[in-house]
Amino acid sequence: MNRFRFAPLALVLLAAPAPLARAADLPKPMVDGLVMPESVAVGPGGKLYVSIIGGEKDGDGSIAVIEKGKATTFVGGLDDPKGIAFYQNWLYVADKTKVLRINVAAPEPKVELVADAGKFPVKPLFLNDVAVDPESGTVFVTDSGDLKGAGGKVYRFTYPPVPKGKAPNPKAEPKIDVLVDETKLKGLNIPNGLTMDGASHILLADFGSGILYRVKLADSSSEKLADGMEGADGLTWDHYGQLFISSWKSGKVWGIPKPGMKPILVAEGFKSAADTCLSADGKFILVPDMKGSTLTAIPATIPGYEVDHSPLALKTEVAFPDLKWTGWSAETSTGKSNPLRPIVLTHAGDGSNRVFVAIQQGTIHVFTNDQKATETKVFLDITDRVKYTDNTNEEGLLGVAFHPKFKTNGEVFVFYTPKKENKVNVVSRFRMSKTDPTKLDPASEEQIIRYENRLFWNHDGGTIAFGPDGFLYVVHGDGGMGGDPQENGQNLGVLYGKILRLDIDKKDEGKNYAVPKDNPFVGKKGAKPEIWAYGIRNIWRMSFDRGTGKLWAGEVGQNLYEEINIIEKGGNYGWNLRESFHPFGPKGVGHNKDMKDPIWEYHHDIGKSITGGGVYRGKALPELDGHYLYADYVTSKIWALKYDEKAGRVTANRSIKDPARPILSFGEDEAGEWYFLTVAANGKGIYKFAKESRVASRERRAAGLIPAAHHSPLTNSASTPRAAPSACPGPTRGRRVRGRSGRAAGSRSGRTAGRGARRAGRPPRTAARTGRRRASTGAPRGRGPR
Repeated sequence: MNRFRFAPLALVLLAAPAPLARAADLPKPMVDGLVMPESVAVGPGGKLYVSIIGGEKDGDGSIAVIEKGKATTFVGGLDDPKGIAFYQNWLYVADKTKVLRINVAAPEPKVELVADAGKFPVKPLFLNDVAVDPESGTVFVTDSGDLKGAGGKVYRFTYPPVPKGKAPNPKAEPKIDVLVDETKLKGLNIPNGLTMDGASHILLADFGSGILYRVKLADSSSEKLADGMEGADGLTWDHYGQLFISSWKSGKVWGIPKPGMKPILVAEGFKSAADTCLSADGKFILVPDMKGSTLTAIPATIPGYEVDHSPLALKTEVAFPDLKWTGWSAETSTGKSNPLRPIVLTHAGDGSNRVFVAIQQGTIHVFTNDQKATETKVFLDITDRVKYTDNTNEEGLLGVAFHPKFKTNGEVFVFYTPKKENKVNVVSRFRMSKTDPTKLDPASEEQIIRYENRLFWNHDGGTIAFGPDGFLYVVHGDGGMGGDPQENGQNLGVLYGKILRLDIDKKDEGKNYAVPKDNPFVGKKGAKPEIWAYGIRNIWRMSFDRGTGKLWAGEVGQNLYEEINIIEKGGNYGWNLRESFHPFGPKGVGHNKDMKDPIWEYHHDIGKSITGGGVYRGKALPELDGHYLYADYVTSKIWALKYDEKAGRVTANRSIKDPARPILSFGEDEAGEWYFLTVAANGKGIYKFAKESRVASRERRAAGLIPAAHHSPLTNSASTPRAAPSACPGPTRGRRVRGRSGRAAGSRSGRTAGRGARRAGRPPRTAARTGRRRASTGAPRGRGPR
């Protein structure tokens, strides 16, 4: 009897479901006829792998691969394969009382034994789920114990460190220890689903109690995050910080919109919803139904938290195409390439509608705000004192802010790195020349505030901006390197990792500025009174919304997540105890009342280094009104994000066709129109947004890139066709630590654009992330009903 039966994979067009998918309206399965499908994971090339428990005997389990619409046996002869997860080319498998791995890139798949029952510190009873840390390659496996609430454990497999520049030793044996058991987690019942929560914590679903725990890897301490999910099985993050939990026992799927919230029912009607997986486009959760013998895609949307991801019918194009930059040449005197590095675009607020652009090497140019403009004039030249090199390209002239009364007082403020000092940044005031009313006087410099004794050259931040209150806001990163080794972010006694608020129209004793009396830490012992907000890693571009006065910031992440914050008085934004919503490091913490949550995060499967922009309040593109424009430097993607302040959530994150160029910065002109800046060998480094032509729009719509209606397809009527989901995405390739420049932090090879290692100092990522980075989840598997 052939108990290993498969039907071809049928990717079907799914009608947009009602907000909650119930049994009657669950989408048609992608594939059926599977004999107890348990877990799914994704390998190189985007191939989808499924663990198949099979029938009643040992040896009838297998791993299937789904390719070109068909499911076939990849390896057979397994006993009871349940959780599976990828690390690089290795597929790890929990198989009854042993852990296996398979090199899926090998010419012939071969099952290798990682550890049998005798290698464990305590003999396992029922190995269930697998998760792998994509940073270190550490493997975690649940043992569901006797399935009655006793003997459950989480094991940790730690491999020897890989020497720098060396490939992992495929024959290296891991050290296995018990991370969690009944003595370390009181009330542990039937440990089941696993997924990483950052690099220092795991999430654990307890099948028996229905509780979701977070476990700290450093000391095995735990905290309860949610409950009421009896039979909890699969755990899957989407790309935006939403967690989905499936239940084998109830056939339900829940979603948690963001940490600290209660689970919300997303779908029901499965016979036994097992381990889940995110589709390649990030729009669907793929659910294996063990008893139903199917694999089904449901929208990765939580009722009441729908987000419009439909692309906008906009394009980007070169602005001021005929502009020539005074004093700049595409080549140096020695014949080397000399790309233009525009880093700030702003205006004077004086009614002149002029555009001012700062170049990172130390000049500020000014020109008429006319698309036919042909040349710039140098407004300030301080290249003699600005330090910039391609090897430390987060330094240089980084910020420019015009005094709100510039028209009468002629004052401009500049953030830059001094050439003749080591690891110092300054904010200085310059005044208009008394002999030439068209430019600033370099000799008028008055240093306002200094950042001294930096240990590292990166994470400078450098944005300065005047708020609606007339005070100057200054941001500096945490001091550089990776992980904030000095813990500056949480230290109120230093200026690093902070946003400052300064009164530059007054002077306190011994200072060239005054501290506003209503700053949040005035009078607090041990705290710098200049601080407005803290817990900052490396905000790369912040700006005030001219419509609401709110301060928006794009915060560059460390390992896995980028985030967007709205900055509030006295706010603690978590670094280095959190990375976005997720705990960071051995001291890491999750959601709590003492820290401000980001309004948005995206995973590094989407992009690797955020470039913050600003809220659009112009008139040329009314469809952008109230949207926050931002980009990702590494992928060059651009989005327009809409935040509903009353609801306290993002309602839209719509992509804009990008120029496939790394985006250094954004800038706003006096009329409220926004631009973005790129490194340009030909000098054409300013881009603007424009409406897409009707022809191009029709072509994109016909290709399914723009929905017929510009709102989320997840909220369309059930009659609106939906594109079929593809299989779960494959692992992201070792795209580790990049600066704003090249293939490695601080390097200028590869991409010509760069703002240095905003992300530098992180250990090289040897692990390839799995699209189903949380795909290794499952419940205790019996061979029959539970």
